[in-house]
Amino acid sequence: MTRVTLYTRAGCCLCGDARRALAEARLHADFECEEFDIDLDADLRRRYNDEVPVVAIDGVKAFKYRVNVTEFLKKLAARR
Repeated sequence: MTRVTLYTRAGCCLCGDARRALAEARLHADFECEEFDIDLDADLRRRYNDEVPVVAIDGVKAFKYRVNVTEFLKKLAARR
């Protein structure tokens, strides 16, 4: 199954938008989703500090800042 990772931080408005987009996408596709707060891990903070939210599909960065559901579903389908 495809693994989707959402990198976020507390108080991030765009992170909430990304969560909602992924929830909507789950109505149309099956994927595992995990979320990490980058401020709890120094390496993640170093990698994504200025880019959150970041969505990765099977470990490959697919989106930063905003997630378009239609584009997400296309990228998800391409990974299968």
